[in-house]
Amino acid sequence: MADYFFQTKQLTVGYQVLPVLKDVTIGLNKGEILTLIGPNGAGKSTLLKSIAKQLKPLGGSVYLEQQELAGLSGHELAKKMAVVFTDKLYTEMMTCEEVVASGRYPYTGRFGILSDEDRRIVEESMDMTCVSELKGKDYNKISDGQRQRVLLARALCQQPEIILLDEPTSYLDIRYKLEFLATLQRLAKEKQLSVIMSLHELDMAKRISDRILCIGRDGIERYGTPEEIFTEGYITELFNIRTGSFEDGSTDAELPKPIGEPEVFVLAGSGSGRETFRKLQRAGIAFAVGILYTHDLDYPVAQALAAQVIAVESAEAMGEAHYKEARQMIERCQHVIVCREKFAPWEKVNAGLYRYAETYREKNVEEWIDKQTGKNLKRGE
Repeated sequence: MADYFFQTKQLTVGYQVLPVLKDVTIGLNKGEILTLIGPNGAGKSTLLKSIAKQLKPLGGSVYLEQQELAGLSGHELAKKMAVVFTDKLYTEMMTCEEVVASGRYPYTGRFGILSDEDRRIVEESMDMTCVSELKGKDYNKISDGQRQRVLLARALCQQPEIILLDEPTSYLDIRYKLEFLATLQRLAKEKQLSVIMSLHELDMAKRISDRILCIGRDGIERYGTPEEIFTEGYITELFNIRTGSFEDGSTDAELPKPIGEPEVFVLAGSGSGRETFRKLQRAGIAFAVGILYTHDLDYPVAQALAAQVIAVESAEAMGEAHYKEARQMIERCQHVIVCREKFAPWEKVNAGLYRYAETYREKNVEEWIDKQTGKNLKRGE
């Protein structure tokens, strides 16, 4: 294996003599982001704690700049590596600024006296993580999401070369989740900070990561770029998804499709139908969709949620057979929801289907869905 800024060689981690993960061999360059994904209990946190020297590895080695971490003292390691884990930080009457400033202790000596430079770094770290307005507040009286950002600021105060984070976005709302990850990405590039973290948000993992390590129930499964990881059907296997579905291309997860014969035909395409498909799924109404090309924006969601999809391969042309199949489905359903009314010149088949569907079209879609939902509820009584 090539020499990386950070690497593990045949690392085995676990508790006492019981291994959780065996022979983990990975490498990371400066400024890269490595994300661990996989089901709960697979060993992501155990691996992070072992890298951070909170757990003693059962075998193998961890290196930082070709120096084995086992040979570094806690003080030396704190200048190179920062850790933001899910464990609660217990403080007594400490302000958020004081918590952040505690990240400077590897540099302040035994008395912990901050210099002007230390205070500048504290202020800069709080600015970067958008917690400056919290500096005078009691750390124990802020929200979980705010605490997470304060802990990131504390980690940045250490001026580390590598930072480890365990589910750092767990308590953040969507705004701060995006800001948090954007900050990490910016720091990785601007300050050449290497990042190793675990994430549950697969869409975010796909977008932010330079490398991804997949940890399954039986150990390490894949290690590579997002493009190498998110191949068709793999995430479904990794997480053993048996209810609902996951679309690897968009990283969209969908709930299970309604059971039964289609009650309505949806004429969609070009992304116009996705929200209608999900609305019907929430109402428990089985539906059919057509006619869609397999490269259409609506196709992945239709495939996941519709009882039937009349589809055409991207290289083929829509023809009479597709039109006839769609007409027959409309006649069986007796109801049509139209999500689009304009069609390109090459979509003559769908334009003709639109004209035919006018006879069956539901003008008030919301009212029709409410009515059908009531019927479905009565059937379930």
